[in-house]
Amino acid sequence: MTATDDERHGVEHLDAETCWSLLRTVNLGRLAIAADRVEIFPVNFVVHDRAVYFASAPGSKLMDLFDRPQVAFEADGEASGLLWSVVLHGRGMRLAADPEIERSGVLTLKGWHPTAKHNYVRIDGESISGRRFRKAM
Repeated sequence: MTATDDERHGVEHLDAETCWSLLRTVNLGRLAIAADRVEIFPVNFVVHDRAVYFASAPGSKLMDLFDRPQVAFEADGEASGLLWSVVLHGRGMRLAADPEIERSGVLTLKGWHPTAKHNYVRIDGESISGRRFRKAM
């Protein structure tokens, strides 16, 4: 039996529960939307009930999301000397119900940009995957 490149390089493939747990430890990720070309937006986010929530100001990100709700979302981090990366594929949708917005925790987010963000989006995951590995020296 031959070892794969991942096994030789110490890459661990993560199960869904570990991926969701890791996403809860960070608050900055990247949203990829396939518009006329693929666009990537940094977003502050929270995880609640196996969904990703973020706030947005009006603009191209929201317009692209409404036109093409299939998205990819990625976040990464470092824990216990290991680097990790998680990718979520799913469907983004603007929230309209105040109770869900309040329960999600998205109202507690502190954005990096001073623009008021009163549009709230949930990404429902269709698949999630992740990898963890040692930092190269």
